[in-house]
Amino acid sequence: MKITFTDYRQTATLATLAFVTTLAGCTMAPKHERPTSPTAVVYPYATSTVSGAPDAADIGWRDFFHDPLLQELIAIALRNNRDLRKAGLNVEAARALYRIQRAEMLPTLGIATAMDAGRTPADLSVMDESEINRRYEAAGATTAWELDLWGRVRSLSDQALAAYMALDETYIAARMSLVSEVASAWLTLRADRELLRLTEDTLAAQKSSYTLTTQLARTGNATQLDLRMAEIALRSAEINRAAYTRQLARDRNALELLLGQPLTPELSRRLNEAVTLTEGAIPTTLPGGLPSDLLVRRPDIRAAEYRLRGANARIGAARAAFFPTISLTGAAGTASASLSGLFEPGSGSWRFLPQITLPLFHGGALRADLDRAHVQKQIEIARYENVIQQAFRDVADGLAGQRTLNDQVQSEQRAVEASQIAYELAGLRFQEGVDDYLTLLDTHRMLYGAQQRLVRTRLMQQLNIINLYKALGGGWREYSEKKQG
Repeated sequence: MKITFTDYRQTATLATLAFVTTLAGCTMAPKHERPTSPTAVVYPYATSTVSGAPDAADIGWRDFFHDPLLQELIAIALRNNRDLRKAGLNVEAARALYRIQRAEMLPTLGIATAMDAGRTPADLSVMDESEINRRYEAAGATTAWELDLWGRVRSLSDQALAAYMALDETYIAARMSLVSEVASAWLTLRADRELLRLTEDTLAAQKSSYTLTTQLARTGNATQLDLRMAEIALRSAEINRAAYTRQLARDRNALELLLGQPLTPELSRRLNEAVTLTEGAIPTTLPGGLPSDLLVRRPDIRAAEYRLRGANARIGAARAAFFPTISLTGAAGTASASLSGLFEPGSGSWRFLPQITLPLFHGGALRADLDRAHVQKQIEIARYENVIQQAFRDVADGLAGQRTLNDQVQSEQRAVEASQIAYELAGLRFQEGVDDYLTLLDTHRMLYGAQQRLVRTRLMQQLNIINLYKALGGGWREYSEKKQG
């Protein structure tokens, strides 16, 4: 079999293309290594984990929040909240940018037609007369491709992928935060409504007391000091009612902002009916687990790690910029001096333009770009470690609150019971003339203060468990994950 030089050249070209295509899969990016966690191995105030109990991150928000109204409010917010919608659109934009960058790894194909016409004057023409030259081309296929020998294009694609994945994790974190914020706003509104109810009850009692004291003062059975003290208590209750009424309006506005829509009349009615903070609306305790679990449970930590991966890819692209760039451009089609002969037999044409660009002098720009990429990686490492430390603190704070707030709520309940008994005894002693009105007023003030503290402490307890639920990675799924038995 006779092998011509043309056959040999074609075979060598194909082999070379196969070789460089294989090399194109390599990159000069450093290998990703997860930094060591800068936190303790266990949490302070950690509770023992019950065998078989689900992790907080595996508990869906519908199973964590038992109140049907709250579940409906969360579902509305997830559909309509504008901040969450914006975060989702940012993910879509990042995915499109990744697809654009990934396409740079593949050859581009296209179709092109062109006409070239020009006039040559007689003194420049070999025929001693002016000429008009025309050229028509129809390229059936045009292609351009950068041979990514050093992984520059692939590194940029990896960087775009890491940015896309980081934003996707950020979106998950935004969903978790929205679930937590809606639940917190709902609880705060109910707590302030209960405080308003207590204030209105106190106001009614102070009005009756002021009326009674006025009558006693007229008959000489109460002093002017007693009367003024009763009036001060009445005005204080009026001030508190105005303040809590204003706060309720603000709570409602905050909830509507999270929902992304005004409250419907039906939702408003159901919210108005929910006066007190009901027991059992949410769990009272959560197991903390281990700090190492946060690395895979918290989307903000996963996002920080993706950004670190992107910084590694950026280093690979900066390193590859020091090496030659090889690009291949080609076209195949037909060409003719006349439009009618463009598709005649023998009019076929082709063009192949390989190009090598070697960076020689850029004023130190390439080195500076590489240095900047290394510095950016150190920034991402510090950011990653900071996110882990913040996550550790969030969980540790929640566990500390869980341990102490449960006891505090019980103590506040006993304080309310004791204050109620003291107020009733003071009322009897005042009617019998044993104690003066100031004693009765003080015991009522203590009862009202104890009732307020109980509402606020119970709210703190429930807000703490919600924050702990989010800190442990809960709230991103709607329904709980079913573990295989």
